[in-house]
Amino acid sequence: MSSEAVADIGLIGLAVMGQNLILNMNDHGFKVCAFNRTVAKVDHFLANEAKGTEIVGAHSVEELCRKLKRPRKVMLLVKAGSAVDAFIEQLLPHLEKGDIIIDGGNSHFPDSIRRTKELEAKGLLFVGCGVSGGEEGARYGPSLMPGGSEAAWPHLKPIFQAIAAKADGQPCCDWVGETGAGHYVKMVHNGIEYGDMQMICEAYQLLRDGLGLSHAQIGDIFDAWNKEELNSFLIEITRDIMRFNDTDGKPLVEKIRDTAGQKGTGKWTAISSLDMGVPVTLIGEAVYARCLSSIKDERTRASKVLAGPVGKKFEGNHKQFVTYLGQALYAAKIISYAQGFMLLREAAKEFNWHLNYGGIALMWKGGCIIRSAFLGDIKNAYVSNPNIESLMFDPFFQKALANAQDGWRYVASQSVLLGIPAPAITTALSFYDGYRTEHLPANLLQAQRDYFGAHTYELLDQPGKYIHTNWTGRGGNVSSSTYDA
Repeated sequence: MSSEAVADIGLIGLAVMGQNLILNMNDHGFKVCAFNRTVAKVDHFLANEAKGTEIVGAHSVEELCRKLKRPRKVMLLVKAGSAVDAFIEQLLPHLEKGDIIIDGGNSHFPDSIRRTKELEAKGLLFVGCGVSGGEEGARYGPSLMPGGSEAAWPHLKPIFQAIAAKADGQPCCDWVGETGAGHYVKMVHNGIEYGDMQMICEAYQLLRDGLGLSHAQIGDIFDAWNKEELNSFLIEITRDIMRFNDTDGKPLVEKIRDTAGQKGTGKWTAISSLDMGVPVTLIGEAVYARCLSSIKDERTRASKVLAGPVGKKFEGNHKQFVTYLGQALYAAKIISYAQGFMLLREAAKEFNWHLNYGGIALMWKGGCIIRSAFLGDIKNAYVSNPNIESLMFDPFFQKALANAQDGWRYVASQSVLLGIPAPAITTALSFYDGYRTEHLPANLLQAQRDYFGAHTYELLDQPGKYIHTNWTGRGGNVSSSTYDA
């Protein structure tokens, strides 16, 4: 080992997440070597945020690798896509067998599958690691979701579990699974985050436009919810946002343009669910709701010409409605997470990953954006039965859905009567009703497909045997074998 090899880990990328993770690692006694493509940033970081710490810098990729103890561990926190591949290419000449490259960005999981295979073929180890918690999480305890080359985990475990958030006394970080599993789990986390945020926004609009409540009153409702089963980071920050007034004393949130941005992870989750044939309907609706919000000018024009319930306000019992709305939010949240875990289960089959679902729930219980008390109940469900078909089969969640369903149905019907869109809350209810229905009308759909395209169908008493009927007397008896609508 070179006398220069002083650092436990190297980190490339000194944007806010990178800087905060380095400072977090330093706090926990690990020596970090920092590098950035714009080298001046390294000197600035060492002279300011990292002043007085054990952190060292490098002015080239070669120097970074020289300063790392073996096996070398290099973490990339750079923009997903070509930048990751470019840095891997720069690192390769300076690494040797058994060294570890970690991608901590929001990479798309197929890229992590590819990178794991390519680097393992060269004798190196690759880890695609989801990182959640924003800048504060990175600094004081994120949720970390590492997957890829499992041989890397013993070398990373002491660092990652030390810097991760803690929940129930356990680190919110454990080995997720093979190849792209870490980034897949992070993608589903972000998709669930889209769903949680959309449901909360729908509750806000129902309280604001349906009940005509002030932002201060809505803030009090979120405060009360945060003390019950809805206790979570997103409910907590929504309470704070409702109570935050601008310098003129008016709620700042009301001045924000209602067009939502997105960076792609929710969309990736929805696309993956379609690819896998898993009905992750709530996340899909949450993505579409953001798309709808973005056509603001078109909506403004439509608001002047399209009819709806005119000036209709809710005329029932306000207190009862707020109770029901809390139940609807909770029930829809259960459905969203059940759908997310259904997708993880299908992906594990598809990619031959060995996922620990209770462990994933624990990883999400602290540090990350969707952290909530509710994730403890999901962990318990998987501890009780690691092979449970769906969270909805768990006795705790069965009872919770049964107890909430009257309020949930009431809120869904009122949103329709008031003309206030609630796509996430209502699609969750439709999915629940579809999931608990033994006989769906897809029998008619199969008959239609066979009528127009000879696509065949199965009979209830003869599953696995495909039949075609000449419905009109004019068609032939030859069935289609290539087209699958």
